[in-house]
Amino acid sequence: MALPNKDQQIDLRFLEGPRSRWKEFVSVVKIVGEFIYGFRHLHFVGPCVTFFGSARFGEDHPFYKAAREMARRVGRVGFTIMTGGGPGIMEAANRGARDVGALSIGCNIVLPNEQQANPYLDVSLNFNRFFVRKVLLLKYSICFVVMPGGAGTVDELFETITLIQTGKVKDFPILLYGKDYWKPMLEQIDRMVAEGTIGRKELEFVFVADSVDEATELLQDQLLVMWREANQRKDAPKWWFLENRVNDRLRPKGKG
Repeated sequence: MALPNKDQQIDLRFLEGPRSRWKEFVSVVKIVGEFIYGFRHLHFVGPCVTFFGSARFGEDHPFYKAAREMARRVGRVGFTIMTGGGPGIMEAANRGARDVGALSIGCNIVLPNEQQANPYLDVSLNFNRFFVRKVLLLKYSICFVVMPGGAGTVDELFETITLIQTGKVKDFPILLYGKDYWKPMLEQIDRMVAEGTIGRKELEFVFVADSVDEATELLQDQLLVMWREANQRKDAPKWWFLENRVNDRLRPKGKG
């Protein structure tokens, strides 16, 4: 289900400063509608582990292979795999989920040069606004696996670190994969700690791994606890919200 391309133009004008009150009101209504669209379709899919990373790595790249294998291991123990729905690392993680029969979710973003959803998704959603998409990726995740990536990946990483640092999100592990790739960024974080702009204790939720085995070992205890907690909070579809109909439409083929 793709949202109308005309909303891309509205978003551009929305960020350019004040407009008429009516146009601002219409934008707010559309933003709320996009959140409701996400809430209804993602409410029952978790618990999710979300993978971030570059869309530019092909299937022969070591990072693609590592993301696919990690998603297999996470999916095999009962987690849903969620990504931004595109190619590269996102495709690798969704493909790993599909390999082991885990639920595979993609929250795609509508761009001027439209990003195509990868072919390994059980549930594929499209969003026009990055901030809506980021909120939903965080809301329905219990852990982030951050593979090497570009500006978008770093943006998602530091926004989540900020939320955890400020107490808006708690008990949320982040795994950085690729020590050499992230080395300059980790050195900058060490500088921040040295200058007192961030505390070392505030980074206890960040783990760094250089192999799939190491990543699995670092995360297994945290994921076990969070899987139990997430399942205790699970809700059931309510017929008066037409949620059975929504979930029937989104249920992957061949799955219950």
